[in-house]
Amino acid sequence: MNASLVDEFSITLSPVLFGVGTRLFDGVDASRIALEPVPSEPSSRVTHLTYAVHPR
Repeated sequence: MNASLVDEFSITLSPVLFGVGTRLFDGVDASRIALEPVPSEPSSRVTHLTYAVHPR
């Protein structure tokens, strides 16, 4: 994202009670990009998130 090579991305979240997480946006310069939520389809077991990436 820092190199402006990503136009849009999707994340699928599924809740887990125990485990470890991964920081997806470590190293991303938040001052250089803006995220716009894109409508996505709901599901009963997962959450689908889609964002458009725009330069600031």
